[in-house]
Amino acid sequence: MAEKSTIVLFSGDLDKAIAAFIIANGAAAYDHEVTIFFTFWGLNTLRKDEIVKTNKGLLEKAFGWMMPRGAKRLGLSKMNFAGLGPQMIKHVMKKNNALSLPQLIELAQEQGVRLVACTMTMDLLGLKQEELIDGLEYAGVAAYLGDASNGKVNLFI
Repeated sequence: MAEKSTIVLFSGDLDKAIAAFIIANGAAAYDHEVTIFFTFWGLNTLRKDEIVKTNKGLLEKAFGWMMPRGAKRLGLSKMNFAGLGPQMIKHVMKKNNALSLPQLIELAQEQGVRLVACTMTMDLLGLKQEELIDGLEYAGVAAYLGDASNGKVNLFI
């Protein structure tokens, strides 16, 4: 029976999302069954880059305008420097042949990492399934707790 690992990605910071996916991909490479549960600002990692037409109220639209749209637009937790910090990190990663966050997400999906979007938070922030990348699962906290209760490693990022 495979070991199980879960990660709650609460943060919408680029560096924290990269760390979550590096850990998830490493665990999957060691044959762990891995689930990443995306909630609150972590959901921005899963947003599509392009604008998706949806039928939303004013408050839901405002959240959409204020939040970064996708993995390519996340800021850093430290040294963001009005958006210059993420560009510097991306440059250093490319220079050192490290995978970008979109590539890490794709690798995780290829390795069977379960990417689960929190439906309650989606409702609170006005996010619709069609605004998120393909290949996701949608569930609430009970589903996460079910996975975490069987997990050997449970992380909150």
